[in-house]
Amino acid sequence: MVLLEFSMSPLGKGESVSTYVSRSLEIIDQSGVEYRLNPMGTVLEGEWDEVFHVVRQCYERMKKDCNRISCTIKVDYRKGHEGRLRGKIASVEKRLKKPLKT
Repeated sequence: MVLLEFSMSPLGKGESVSTYVSRSLEIIDQSGVEYRLNPMGTVLEGEWDEVFHVVRQCYERMKKDCNRISCTIKVDYRKGHEGRLRGKIASVEKRLKKPLKT
């Protein structure tokens, strides 16, 4: 399983790009892939091909009406481990003995 964090946004569309980002979130939500939205991007959890397929769908949708797109992707693979979207945070909270803002 991999955790894939990505941020994709159009360039040249003004200061607010939430219209374009929300289209991606609709694709992500309908994909069935586990995810967490954060203020700077989205983290997906799944198999390599599965999560990259979702990113590609977001790209294909955005390029329909955006001439330039910026995308950053970060991937963390760990063999034999699932549920890391919650597990990684829980591990740190356990060590700190308190819940964190997520």
